[in-house]
Amino acid sequence: MNASFRAIPSVDAILRSQAGTKLVARFGRVEAISAIRHQLEAQREAVRVGADIADADSIGLAALAELEASSVNSLRPVFNLTGTVLHTNLGRAVLAEAAIDAAAAAMRSAIALEFDVTSGKRGERDDHLRALICELTGAEDATLVNNNAAAVLLVLNTLAGHGGGAIVSRGELIEIGGAFRMPDIMARAGARLIEVGTTNRTHEKDYQSALAEDGVALILKVHTSNYRIEGFTSEVEAPALSRIAKAAGVALVNDLGSGTLVDLAQFGLRREPTVREAVAEGADIVTFSGDKLLGGPQAGIIVGRKELIAAINNNPMKRALRVDKLRLAALEATLKLYRDPDRLMEKLPTLRLLARTRDDIAAQADMLLPLARQSVGEEFTVEVVECSSQIGSGALPLDTLPSAGLGFRARSGSGRALEALAGALRALPAPVIGRISDGTLILDLRCLEDVDGFATNLGGLRNAMA
Repeated sequence: MNASFRAIPSVDAILRSQAGTKLVARFGRVEAISAIRHQLEAQREAVRVGADIADADSIGLAALAELEASSVNSLRPVFNLTGTVLHTNLGRAVLAEAAIDAAAAAMRSAIALEFDVTSGKRGERDDHLRALICELTGAEDATLVNNNAAAVLLVLNTLAGHGGGAIVSRGELIEIGGAFRMPDIMARAGARLIEVGTTNRTHEKDYQSALAEDGVALILKVHTSNYRIEGFTSEVEAPALSRIAKAAGVALVNDLGSGTLVDLAQFGLRREPTVREAVAEGADIVTFSGDKLLGGPQAGIIVGRKELIAAINNNPMKRALRVDKLRLAALEATLKLYRDPDRLMEKLPTLRLLARTRDDIAAQADMLLPLARQSVGEEFTVEVVECSSQIGSGALPLDTLPSAGLGFRARSGSGRALEALAGALRALPAPVIGRISDGTLILDLRCLEDVDGFATNLGGLRNAMA
């Protein structure tokens, strides 16, 4: 056994081999030696159980494969064929080319992030977007934080911190992704929750009665975009809440959640309130997301009355929640696209994907069908299937978009075979993410724009299934 161990190539011998030379050239000497030592340890374990001794070049190749595998970024592009356009786990909105270019430019050099180039004095980072946001929403003023949950937290802490009362309908005490609940956010903000009404019905008199309590600071209206209550229901609309809040001398805060700057009815979806409408209906503060229906980077946008925005900006918590230069650049470029509504759908991926017709998607599926069948062989049947897409990220969960895709069904061992196929698709160089439903693995093609890249990628599926 000792003689066998002595026959294992040394680190230096492996470094001098052809594979070792490639290893050092590609990854540097330090990483190369570390990977070689790891492979040598594996070689010793193999020899202990009777395996043959590998030569220096083979061990070098194994070390090279190890480093190549570890060098692949975990945050890598995938094909989102789930049918969910704004998939939270897959990064939500795909950015417009203008936004990508703007973020890249902000990375390449120093930028005037908090510097007024006209006066030569210190500036505010929000100044780059304030006028643009006000132009698009009709608000007096605007500010930004890193997501909408942070926006709600900051607004509540500013206006109702230290135990100020915040009135909310029981039907609007939502839970968003990751088990973050509105009552918990309010508690962290230091606000005192005052619940009114019932789960399905809330009336004006409920708010008016609650306003009789001491220390009420605001009324919070939460847009329930991630669920819908139907049947025997009643809610108080924003204009009526604005009138009630103004009469009582308290602020009305409207959390739109996903938020949209355009009417979604043009895509055949149920109409969602736009930010401009929420402002016009009398809300003192409106909060919404940047990376959902708006189609930009992650951000929480706060618009409203100038004096309230000033108070929010003076909150020390604001600095901890501020947006970095890359997202500011990307968001500015995204918002500027809304100035040209005639070409907005063409330039903004989120709206472009939502607007795709079933006929367009089905034609794409017909074109890819022969390749899909060839890629999986005789183990599966593959057909073009009709399916339903959804917006995602909690927006209009009951509303779907007619779509089409490729449906894979196993000829035997249905459940295990489909799971294995789904795993093989995820193991491709650019992972393909679909969904399994009713014994079929469905690749909804609504979000597929790089058809050539997908076809090339799918060509490696047989090897991934081996």
